[in-house]
Amino acid sequence: MTQDKTEKRKIHWAKTRNLTYVVLAIWAIFGLVVPWFAKELDAFSFIGFELGYYFVVQGSLIVFVLLIVVQNLLQDSIDDNYGSGE
Repeated sequence: MTQDKTEKRKIHWAKTRNLTYVVLAIWAIFGLVVPWFAKELDAFSFIGFELGYYFVVQGSLIVFVLLIVVQNLLQDSIDDNYGSGE
C-alpha cells in the first residue's frame, strides 16, 4: 500500500511539474517575447490599433487570464485523479 501511494505521489508531482513548466513557457512568450517584438508588429494594424500595441496591452492580458483559468482546471483534474483533490 505504501509503495502504491508513493508511486501515485511521484506521478502526481511529475504531472504538476510539467503543467507548471508549460504555463511558465506560455507566460514567458506573452510576457517577454511578444513585447520584445512589438515594434516589428507595429507595421500592421488591427481594429485601428498598431498590432504590437494591441498584442501587448490587450492580447497578453487575455492570455494571462485564460492561462490562470486553464491551469486551475487542469491542476484540479490532476489532483482529483491522484487523490489530492478536495
